[in-house]
Amino acid sequence: MLSTCTADRLRAGAALEESTLSTTPAAPASSRVFIDKQSPKAYRALVETAGAVRAVADEAGLDRRLVELINLGVSQINGCAFCLDVHTRAALRAGETIQRLGVLPAWRDTELFTERERAALALAEATTDPAQADAQETAYETARQVLDEDEISAVIWVAITINAFNRVSILSKHHVRKVPLIPGSPRE
Repeated sequence: MLSTCTADRLRAGAALEESTLSTTPAAPASSRVFIDKQSPKAYRALVETAGAVRAVADEAGLDRRLVELINLGVSQINGCAFCLDVHTRAALRAGETIQRLGVLPAWRDTELFTERERAALALAEATTDPAQADAQETAYETARQVLDEDEISAVIWVAITINAFNRVSILSKHHVRKVPLIPGSPRE
């Protein structure tokens, strides 16, 4: 059975392929290569990795909402519109609140996030920008106080994986289609 995230990625990939391959005339020289379509074996391997990471996160006991917060936090840092779109909807399906999603970029400035969530978000940020050695050490030490080794490993793997997907989508310039965030909500 496919994980929700893997299924979302496959659906997004199919929608992307359908929208770009079936309706787009020959691409101008300045357009980007959709590297997931150009090298499907490599992309499928990345999707399989995401499935394995999801299993690791599940086995470590990471709540799906926390995994989606990590996916969103990393995607915000990287500025990946496509992944922000996919994972906002996934977070809402997992039961995340609109309020917490709205303040996620300022998670340090609110009490809406638990100590575990804060530790995971800081560790994910440190994984995304490893050049910040001091921040990385602080994040890791904080995480060790509230997360066990399996959880720390899972958080880091989730961050590594979403960073990879962010690069694929950013460099391919994947488009975000206008769809309702919540089933039944108006398309605005």
